[in-house]
Amino acid sequence: MQHIFAFFCTGFLGAVLGANFPNNIQIGGLFPNQQAQEHAAFRFALSQFTDPPKLLPQIDIVNISDSFEMTYTFCSQFSKGVYAIFGFYERKTVNMLTSFCGALHVCFITPSFPVDTSNQFVLQLRPELQDALISIIDHYKWQKFVYIYDADRGLSVLQKVLDTAAEKNWQVTAVNILTTTEEGYRMLFQDLEKKKDRQVVVDCESERLNAILGQIIKLEKNGIGYHYILANLGFMDIDLLKFKGANVTGFQLVNYTDAVPAKIMQDWKTNDVKEQSRVDWHRLKYTSALTYDGVKVMVDAFQSLRKQRIDISRRGNAGDCLANPAVPWGQGIDIQRALQQVRFEGLTGNVQFNEKGRRTNYTLHVIEMKADGIRKEDPYVMLKKNANQFEGNERYEGYCVELAAEIAKHVGYSYRLEIVSDGKYGARDPESKAWNGMVGELVYGRADVAVAPLTITLVREEVIDFSKPFMSLGISIMIKKPQKSKPGVFSFLDPLAYEIWMCIVFAYIGVSVVLFLVSRFSPYEWHTEEFEEGRDQTSSDQSNEFGIFNSLWFSLGAFMQQGCDISPRSLSGRIVGGVWWFFTLIIISSYTANLAAFLTVERMVSPIESAEDLAKQTEIAYGTLEAGSTKEFFRRSKIAVFEKMWTYMKSAEPSVFVRTTEEGMIRVRKSKGKYAYLLESTMNEYIEQRKPCDTMKVGGNLDSKGYGIATPKGSALRGPVNLAVLKLSEQGVLDKLKSKWWYDKGECGSKDSGSKDKTSALSLSNVAGVFYILIGGLGLAMLVALIEFCYKSRSESKRMKGFCLIPQQSINEAIRTATLPRNSGAGGSGENGRVVSHDFPKSMQAIPCMSHSSGMPLGATGL
Repeated sequence: MQHIFAFFCTGFLGAVLGANFPNNIQIGGLFPNQQAQEHAAFRFALSQFTDPPKLLPQIDIVNISDSFEMTYTFCSQFSKGVYAIFGFYERKTVNMLTSFCGALHVCFITPSFPVDTSNQFVLQLRPELQDALISIIDHYKWQKFVYIYDADRGLSVLQKVLDTAAEKNWQVTAVNILTTTEEGYRMLFQDLEKKKDRQVVVDCESERLNAILGQIIKLEKNGIGYHYILANLGFMDIDLLKFKGANVTGFQLVNYTDAVPAKIMQDWKTNDVKEQSRVDWHRLKYTSALTYDGVKVMVDAFQSLRKQRIDISRRGNAGDCLANPAVPWGQGIDIQRALQQVRFEGLTGNVQFNEKGRRTNYTLHVIEMKADGIRKEDPYVMLKKNANQFEGNERYEGYCVELAAEIAKHVGYSYRLEIVSDGKYGARDPESKAWNGMVGELVYGRADVAVAPLTITLVREEVIDFSKPFMSLGISIMIKKPQKSKPGVFSFLDPLAYEIWMCIVFAYIGVSVVLFLVSRFSPYEWHTEEFEEGRDQTSSDQSNEFGIFNSLWFSLGAFMQQGCDISPRSLSGRIVGGVWWFFTLIIISSYTANLAAFLTVERMVSPIESAEDLAKQTEIAYGTLEAGSTKEFFRRSKIAVFEKMWTYMKSAEPSVFVRTTEEGMIRVRKSKGKYAYLLESTMNEYIEQRKPCDTMKVGGNLDSKGYGIATPKGSALRGPVNLAVLKLSEQGVLDKLKSKWWYDKGECGSKDSGSKDKTSALSLSNVAGVFYILIGGLGLAMLVALIEFCYKSRSESKRMKGFCLIPQQSINEAIRTATLPRNSGAGGSGENGRVVSHDFPKSMQAIPCMSHSSGMPLGATGL
């Protein structure tokens, strides 16, 4: 019974205390003038967390380096009844704040630099950097370096570095730049140059760090051999795209690719906080991220206290900051414990504190930025049309630009695109043995990654490292696209070779002659004529229809598939006709099948089709890039054809080598077909898709090779880059990129539009010869008809002169009968072996024509 009563009392007391827990919690905020984004992030975070209890801020803008002002503001907020204070401090005010917090038991949550203090009421959101910095220095095996620091940040990091240096015999030169002017920077770096000190640690906040990097660029201390480590947690907060040439290593606290930061950043960019017009919403600094997480820490802590029904009310003189002696706030220890017990995934990763109020179990991302060697080459790297409106990497577009971004995303490094000064891929000078181009940039330390159409070759592999190929290709031939051949007048003859046409003509004549002979020899082709009624039927003359002309006519009709009014009667004649019909069937079918293709396809006659064609002629010049793998391929090749081509190229005058691919392309276009350019097939295919669409690739590839991403020999980036390339290949990203930049953006139609044969509609020029033959045939027929008429008229005129004094009626009858063919078998042989004669009246057949001078008078009765 006693246990039940005790439980009831405890539950009743808890209910009373829970009912008294405030719904609104007053919190303080101390922000410096120059940190508008942090102030905006503070308000943004408060607007995101609306569950009770609600946090109500009391914000003051103060000079955090002024101890008096900070003391007054701190005490003013405490006297107003705030339960916790969020704010910033500097080296001059940190001791004052920690002292007040310890004496009054007021929790101070800060994103400022960590301090070594045992005061548990100071909650430090920023992780410690000392151990990570020392690990990086040890990783690079630095034995001598310069440590540039800002005294306002405190000396805890420097002290740890100096202690480690004493243990490991490092030579460290510490330089305080708190009051350094522009002239002081110049003298500082000149002194470092004299001492050959090119390994530098810079320990400053982002604002001062940007100024230092600007001086480094201005003084050109970012060249070969310089390496800077930035002892700062906001590597991505700094504008490093302008920091050319040197190695820069830094630390990044916020990983914006994680799910939680990505969601918060999306809300951050669309919030409607009043400070929006004064801050940069697209680049959230790490101190602003810490501010957001600081608000989240307070929200979770007070919600935990509310759930536990812990009384945190202010009593007595707990609000008197300057009481003597100081009266600590009794509930302050409960708030401090609740704050230290908070744990969540925030913008800055895992947020968790140890018993001293310092971050623990956090993750720092180490980022190394190096120059990427880039050579401008369409479509790999191109300046955007409005490049002047952008800065850094945003000025470029192309296959390699997107590939570099994908590689960086998978590997996890920041990068800057740098155009190679000499515009070459890289070749070794045969005399000096020095490398130029992109390979030289890697060999001599001016770049750390080369993302470009850089061919993997043996000589290059000896001095640099390559990734797995991201694109396969081979050497190909580019020529100016030949003009489309105009169809000839008799292009309808093209489906069959001229030899076949000649054979057809001879076959036609031969078949006609054989048919004529067979018809003459075979008795079954001879037959007796049927006479008209009233004619003499006692004659036994026989006729044969297949004379030479009828045989020719039969063969022509069969060939034209039109038939004829006569057909062979004998077996031998029918055999001749049958084989001729079979022959014409096959020939006509083959001709018809090819005719459509030949008449609807525009053909381009290419002067060369392969490397062998180039090697065996001298009319068309050919060459390669002056410094590149294609030239090396021909120089080292032991194949006879390629050796012959190399002998020609190296001795040709004027030189056939070009400095850039663009120069080679222009030379091809202006040479009117007298220059061929040898280059990688991928570039050849791309140029073929560019206006004015007047180049083409001919023949197959001369070899097989690949493009790879290059790194210096022994670089630690080779492994991660290699894995990234393989992953992109398996995911199909590489194929999508090529399709996008080669064919989707093509200007000459589909990828097959550059083929040598292109289907088109028939034009008059394709079939003009047919019309010419038709017109010629009609004209010939008219001419033959006229000749026949004239010939016949002349013959009749001569014959009629042999008769005279013929009655008009008899003459008319004779003319009529002369113009009509007779079927009589008498007379001479005609076309088909029949005798053709003309019958005249009997009264006229025996009368000769007498002239008046003959002296023989005729009487009327004599007729």
